[in-house]
Amino acid sequence: MAKFVFNLPDIGEGIAEAEIVAWHVKVGDKVEEDGRLADMLTDKATVEMESPVAGTVVQVAGEAGDVVPIGSPLVVIETDGELPVEEAPAPKAEVVREEIDAETPEAEHVEKVVEEAGELEPIKPSRGLGEGAVSATYAPEATRRETPPPPTPSPKGEGAQKAKVLASPAVRARARELGIDLAEVRPADGGRIRHADLDAFLSYGGAMGYAPAGQGLRDEDIKVIGLRRRIAENMAASKRHIPHFSYVEECDVTELEKLRADLNAHRGDKPKLTLLPLLITAICRALPEFPMLNARYDDEASVIHRSGGVHLGIATMTDAGLMVPVIRDAQAKNLWQLAAEIARLAEAARSGTAKSEELSGSTLTITSLGPLGGIASTPVINRPEVAIIGPNRIVERPMFVPDGIGGERIEKRKLMNLSISCDHRVVDGYDAAAFVQAVRKLLETPVLLLAG
Repeated sequence: MAKFVFNLPDIGEGIAEAEIVAWHVKVGDKVEEDGRLADMLTDKATVEMESPVAGTVVQVAGEAGDVVPIGSPLVVIETDGELPVEEAPAPKAEVVREEIDAETPEAEHVEKVVEEAGELEPIKPSRGLGEGAVSATYAPEATRRETPPPPTPSPKGEGAQKAKVLASPAVRARARELGIDLAEVRPADGGRIRHADLDAFLSYGGAMGYAPAGQGLRDEDIKVIGLRRRIAENMAASKRHIPHFSYVEECDVTELEKLRADLNAHRGDKPKLTLLPLLITAICRALPEFPMLNARYDDEASVIHRSGGVHLGIATMTDAGLMVPVIRDAQAKNLWQLAAEIARLAEAARSGTAKSEELSGSTLTITSLGPLGGIASTPVINRPEVAIIGPNRIVERPMFVPDGIGGERIEKRKLMNLSISCDHRVVDGYDAAAFVQAVRKLLETPVLLLAG
């Protein structure tokens, strides 16, 4: 018998260490060649480590949440014979969730990605492991994970095969924790199972041993690891370093909604317009008079970098957590181009195919909870930006409006609050209020958005 020491390989340029997000093996498990060992999180991606040899796992490097330096032992595997270093095949590193944004702006949703690792033993330094120990480090071949796991026999049919199930590693981990068979969950849309689908399944008592939502709650401790820990660290840094202030204004979007309905009615093969492209256009029209809001602040150098282009971050909720894909030069795009780019980037973020340049470099961020938008919000700034804008829910309320003959009448109008949070080191309260008023004027007189 020989012991093979699998050192954490170089999994990216400039990467010095990686965090253990989840273990797929524990001490005593048999592992096949190319079998899954662990998911490792770097600053840019979650990488799946695969075993270069077959054997029995005898030691692992810590537990989920621990950080392992590049080149340090990750797993020790006992093989069935001597295995020379040159004969060991290079492990593959599959990218499970590509290009994670290190500056995600808000942590309002909790992602359960904890993988139970059993009785884990810390790896000791590679020296002194005994005779026959082989230590090797390999450079991975990063490939994007696209293929879902193979179907497994259905317990309800004789020899029947389950259809392939599409779900992220986080959703699969949570389903295992809850005892849910993903083959029995019907996704709401797109064929991909999300956390909301698991919640809906539980609410109808679908999982064995679980009562409907709101009943049978239990105490539990959830370790903060992976992307959730990155979000927590970034949020803490943003609130610790940036003196936030927020401002909220009410906008009458009745005419804007009429314009949007008319444009959609005659859009042909163009993408359907939501409120967001119209709001982005208004923001881009107003920003030239308020360049300090379209900027990034370098704390260490005490330098404000104003941007000539509006690189707009769109906070997007995904199965992995909140990400911020970026629309480059939003000021140069028309309504239809903005709508298409929003849809493309949102899908790329949710599917894990967004590139690093699409998840970094924003100069201003919009965050919206859609129909859950509430009355007002105080969003947290996406550091090192200096402002973040949050549109809220549109509601219908009676208002006094001019009747055209010098009086007023009561009319049902569509109203929306527009919230903004700013870095008070860079943006004065007056400037923030004046900017929002300029955006409000454009939203309430939408013909100006179409002017040349």
